Amino acid sequence: MEKSNGKTGVVSRRTFLKGVTGAGLTGAAAALTGCKSTGKPAGGTGWTPQQYNVPENWPVQVRGRVPIDPENPSIVRDDKKCILCGQCIEACSKVQSVQGYYELPIKDDITCVNCGQCTLWCPTAAISERDDVDKVITALNDKNLHVVVQTAPATRVAVGEEFGLPPGSIIEGKMVAALKKMGFDGVFDTNFTADLTIMEEGTELVARVKNALSGGHGRGEEGHHAPTALPQFTSCSPGWVKFCEYFYPDLLEHMSTCKSPQQMLGALAKTYYAKKKGIDPAKMVSVSIMPCTAKKFEAARPEMNSAGVKNGNPKMMDVDYALTTRELARMIKLFRIDFTALKDRQYDNIMGEGTGAAVIFGNTGGVMEAAIRSGYFLLTGQNPPELLYNLEPVRGLQGVKKAALNVPGVGELRVAIAHGLGNARVLLDQLREDKKNHREPRFHFIEFMSCPGGCIGGGGQPRTALPPSNAVRQARLDSLYTMDAKMYKKRLSHENKEVQQIYAEFLGKPNSKLAHELLHTTYTDRGSHLTAKKKA
Repeated sequence: MEKSNGKTGVVSRRTFLKGVTGAGLTGAAAALTGCKSTGKPAGGTGWTPQQYNVPENWPVQVRGRVPIDPENPSIVRDDKKCILCGQCIEACSKVQSVQGYYELPIKDDITCVNCGQCTLWCPTAAISERDDVDKVITALNDKNLHVVVQTAPATRVAVGEEFGLPPGSIIEGKMVAALKKMGFDGVFDTNFTADLTIMEEGTELVARVKNALSGGHGRGEEGHHAPTALPQFTSCSPGWVKFCEYFYPDLLEHMSTCKSPQQMLGALAKTYYAKKKGIDPAKMVSVSIMPCTAKKFEAARPEMNSAGVKNGNPKMMDVDYALTTRELARMIKLFRIDFTALKDRQYDNIMGEGTGAAVIFGNTGGVMEAAIRSGYFLLTGQNPPELLYNLEPVRGLQGVKKAALNVPGVGELRVAIAHGLGNARVLLDQLREDKKNHREPRFHFIEFMSCPGGCIGGGGQPRTALPPSNAVRQARLDSLYTMDAKMYKKRLSHENKEVQQIYAEFLGKPNSKLAHELLHTTYTDRGSHLTAKKKA
């Protein structure tokens, strides 16, 4: 047996290849060339998306891998597991249109939007999320800390897959029970701030539309700058936001200034919640459970410290640790919790209420559908007609979706949706062309999601997202729509009682001065970090 680093039986790839070469690679190839082919592709019928299926051949074709910065806050690679199959390149270039879309040499960073799709495509799990489970457990064990947690919509229809349950199983109550059993002091629902996002983002959209109609000067009611550019882009997908900052920084004026629901809840936990509970924010640890590896990057963005600024400690981040769905599953197993046997429990009654509009945030088209429901109310003062509770044109897994509706007193409101960043380029390139030729925008509002399927297909979801991937994604999508439909009269963000309460007690009203301080943000032009390739 080969000995390496004092361990018996550990053979590195470099040592193995050296040994094979020394034994006479040419002879091995010659001996195998005459073997009868079965006529089947080397990979069978395809065990990963868009897999290259090639006839048996020797030597194995090495396709390489994506570059990953050792300091990447979202993903890491274990070189011992990497087989250089190229699946990560396939995901990054053909699905997300990042790798290969910039000129070499690279500049001052390794281009990555942190989406983690490569972690789903990697057949050996060589690429995975950066694991923060131990840090969270350390915080839970510190009796001087008040540790709170929030869970994203898409996690409740996915984490069950890690415990043998079918894709799309709705395990919201068991997930809450597990978190409480692990010792979290507060268990919040990110659906709460998804509803809050709709109020803030919808109010911003209404302002943009009215400014466009009236030729306004771009100032909000309380003097802060009110963006005017149409269409308005959604801003809750951090992989999408960074993609825009890299490749389309000239279009950042279209990005909603709203933080994502994760970051809104983090800011409110260390201000509103801390004040209500009489807790020192400096002794709080805020954790999120997300379907997304890019949320780790987002939580670490320097501008995501609104609560710290408000509390006189700018180094305090709104969200301290963002865990993926997979990390939550590992954590439950570390605590030896019998997940499927747990009795359902409810979220806490502060920042724990969500509506059907919020739960579909996890689906591609869900943010748009939720926004249209409450946007109609904000524009007309009336709840939307029944048709808008099930807006079929924005649902499903088609890469680019479009819809239009007539709003009384406003006219036709045109919207579009793209999921998967390769699809985003279609709409972004159209917008660039329209602006260049001084044409009116084709849409008023566009939802962009970094990952195929939206958050339900996020880079931090269980690897059962692999093929039949669309069937798994569809099962998760269907479950979130089922949850929405079962909420009956609780399907509109503006009717969330806890959202109404936080405006009455704390924020004042949507887009107020305090709301802007805590719930809105700015963006970074990253165009200088790369040289984007010219469109062919």
